[in-house]
Amino acid sequence: MSNTETDPRLGMASDGSEPEAGIATGLRHVLVRDLVLPCRIGVLRGERDAGQRVRINLDLAVPEEPQPIDDDLRNVVCYDEIVSGVRAIVAAGHVNLVETLAERIAAMCLADQRVASVRVRVEKLDVYPDAAAVGVEISRGNPLAAKGPGSRNP
Repeated sequence: MSNTETDPRLGMASDGSEPEAGIATGLRHVLVRDLVLPCRIGVLRGERDAGQRVRINLDLAVPEEPQPIDDDLRNVVCYDEIVSGVRAIVAAGHVNLVETLAERIAAMCLADQRVASVRVRVEKLDVYPDAAAVGVEISRGNPLAAKGPGSRNP
């Protein structure tokens, strides 16, 4: 075993040498871009009574496993499952704040231990006629992120 520390984000040892066997050598980003959904969100009466459009963008950082993907959906974080989860969260009912919605979406994404971190952007599209959108972007890490190959939440 080497005394050189490995930085998994870079896929190499901190001294620039190749990593030891078994260390993930890459990072895959699973993206969902510009998902627009009707949502009951906001604190004003008009927002509570009528839905409005929100645009959601996600960037899930997933360390690559040492074994090949083998063209098998079970070996990747499935964006269809992520989108379905976002739709379920949005459909679950009214939420006051875009921050709350973003946190709920981040928690759902991080439930898969293969996801090391997630960036979530939630934007309300119909608030101001002279602004394309207003919203929030958060980044969250996963303290339970898998340390070994093939790990995921049950």
